Amino acid sequence: MKKVRKTIGLLSVALLAMTLILAGCGSKSNNSGSAGTESGSTNSGSGDSKAASMKIGMVTDGGGINDKSFNQSAWEGLQQLNKDTGVEVKPLESKSDADFEPNLNTFVKDKYDLTWGIGFMMNAALKKVADENPDAKLGSIDSVVDAPNVESVTFAEHEGSFLVGVVAGLMTKTNKIGFVGGMDLPLIKKFEAGFKAGVAAVNPNATVTANYVGDFTKPDLGKAAAATIYNAGADIIYHAAGGSGNGVFTEAKDRLSSGQKVWVIGVDKDQAIEFGDDITLTSMVKRVDLAVQIVSKDVIDGKFEGGKERVLSLKDGGVGLPETNKNIPDDVLAKVNEYKDKIISGEIKVPTE
Repeated sequence: MKKVRKTIGLLSVALLAMTLILAGCGSKSNNSGSAGTESGSTNSGSGDSKAASMKIGMVTDGGGINDKSFNQSAWEGLQQLNKDTGVEVKPLESKSDADFEPNLNTFVKDKYDLTWGIGFMMNAALKKVADENPDAKLGSIDSVVDAPNVESVTFAEHEGSFLVGVVAGLMTKTNKIGFVGGMDLPLIKKFEAGFKAGVAAVNPNATVTANYVGDFTKPDLGKAAAATIYNAGADIIYHAAGGSGNGVFTEAKDRLSSGQKVWVIGVDKDQAIEFGDDITLTSMVKRVDLAVQIVSKDVIDGKFEGGKERVLSLKDGGVGLPETNKNIPDDVLAKVNEYKDKIISGEIKVPTE
């Protein structure tokens, strides 16, 4: 009897050891990913097996994924989603408007679970691809696409712009402030309208000069526009010009090198990270990264809501100032928060045009 018990005990130990070995092998297999196996693609996350088997594509506008603005923010959001869930993500960059439709179709034909079109310039291409591929799921940033298989995300840019207007109005020393826009379109007018309202709320003696360069991908045009405004006496410029806005920072940097201190207020991302605190007063952060994550997670969870517009505002953290603002005094930040609360409560209605 003792011999039988001993034999059973030895068998139990052996079975336990084998179970542990097999479990270890299984775990290693499930977590192994192929990072960057395709051009620009990322599939190295450690999420659940469902997400790891899914693919999300992103088509940029002409600014590309390194525009230091909203395309880059969107791509960073998808890269973080990859890390969090394991979903494969891949970008395609558009060199011109003619690339929008072919790039979108590339992901659709390859059976991607979600295809993003970044920027309002892509509205027509998204609509056409969505209509021709009713089973495909698509996402739009900055424009509302009227199709049952597209979920659109827009932002209350005027609300965030009002807050950086408060900063500019309180911190200008010349009472001359500038705004550089990419194209004279309703979306960019929202930035200008909110900014001017914020300046006027705290400094009615200040004037805001607007200059539209007619393009979102030409830094030289942004630089020239900034030079004109700074030469007229402005000491702060807020831009909503995408890649063209990078030229505003170049002009400010050149002036700093010559001994003239001027400021730029960035847009979409915390642009102090890209261009430095010495010329970046603050930024109007637009959480495109958050937007692509929210909708993409809905797709992963089987909760995609095509035909819906989702608006991200001050209330839900979709727009606003960066967490860190080294150049803004505490009393100015307190005033910004005061106006933020009034906007969220509805006491202040920020104009959009």
